[in-house]
Amino acid sequence: MLYLSQLLGTPVESLQNVRVGKIADVLIPPSQVGRHEAAYPDVLLIEGDKEQLLRVPIVSVELRAGNLHLLLPLEQLAEQAEDVLVSEVFLARDVLDKQVIDIARKKAVRVNDVCLGEDWRLLGIDASVLGLIRRLAPSWLIRIPGNQSSTALIPWEQIEPVSAQRSEEDEEQETLPTGTGQLRALSRHLTDMHPADIATIVHQLTPGQGARLIEGLDDKTAADTMEEIDTERQRQILENINLERAAAILQAMGPDEIADLLAQLPEERTQELLRLMKPEESEDVQELLEYEQDTAGGLMTTDYIALNQIHTVAEALEAVRASIRESDVRIAYIYCVADETQDETRLLGVVSLWDLLAAEPAQLLQDLMETDVITVGPDDEAHAVAEIIAKYNLLAVPVVNAEQILEGVVTVDDALDVLLPPERRRRPNRMY
Repeated sequence: MLYLSQLLGTPVESLQNVRVGKIADVLIPPSQVGRHEAAYPDVLLIEGDKEQLLRVPIVSVELRAGNLHLLLPLEQLAEQAEDVLVSEVFLARDVLDKQVIDIARKKAVRVNDVCLGEDWRLLGIDASVLGLIRRLAPSWLIRIPGNQSSTALIPWEQIEPVSAQRSEEDEEQETLPTGTGQLRALSRHLTDMHPADIATIVHQLTPGQGARLIEGLDDKTAADTMEEIDTERQRQILENINLERAAAILQAMGPDEIADLLAQLPEERTQELLRLMKPEESEDVQELLEYEQDTAGGLMTTDYIALNQIHTVAEALEAVRASIRESDVRIAYIYCVADETQDETRLLGVVSLWDLLAAEPAQLLQDLMETDVITVGPDDEAHAVAEIIAKYNLLAVPVVNAEQILEGVVTVDDALDVLLPPERRRRPNRMY
């Protein structure tokens, strides 16, 4: 086996056995990252004796007696161009000493070394303390017979680099020329993770790394993951990603979640994000932002289904299906109102989803609805709202003003957040 830490600095000799430089890095195509198949580097980066950087195809070298020997004339080697750096992953620069995601264990780990086979196949990464000791110990000590301690490698096929972009620390300690970096789409075995697992990983990373990870997800997965992340880290992520990308992710979230998040941002950035959102969604969020966070209005969402009481059960169930298909709004109750076509309409009653499922398709909502509805006001204190939900065993409570106009609903998961200590306020799995 070959270890990257031991390859770096290895002398490189020409066909005439004359030293021409040393190994500076090992390059792999981006297509070889985050895939289930075996991966192989294709280029070595050689730092010449005149400090120039040369690209050497791995098929054109041979490792003998601890030195790397070129199998082609020095004149045929191409100098490293900066634009190539954008499209390739450098094992020393982008992977070594960086954090990667261990897909199997669903956690972030630090890469202390990278292991390659004698055929240059990427076998895996070493995240153990022994991997770090191997780099710090004198080379003569490592070569003592019986001192080749083996470590359990995390297979290359089971890791996901956090980002192919350079971290802030790397920008300050540049040793190689850099391009503008790259944002690579995340592999499927990461995007297939549950959003709660991805959120756990985000909390193990720096805000910048977490932002890069979120950016690589599709809008829906990114939004679901953001809803699992604590508010402070959400704010940091939004401050570290492109405005257009942030707006796209926000639009896939519920309006109450968006409002909670934007309330943490500077006013200028909040307004920039609202301008980039669709007008109808932006208006809902702006209405919610008018309420204090520790009130029913600050907790409520405008994602609910309101129907006229003369609709049939069959029509109501179709409205539920359409709400899930089109907006991923999953509700526990249908709210019966005086006029569903109006933005401001009076609440008349409520029907639970379970009652709809048990009723005859032709039955009218007015025959099923509960008219003695438990409600709260938009300025009611958040803890009082949570206590009402708990007292009456509700999955959601409607928020109405003095004229009984339906303004929103507070769901049980948001009420639970109020009762939990700040460090444990993480959105649970949907209960309905």
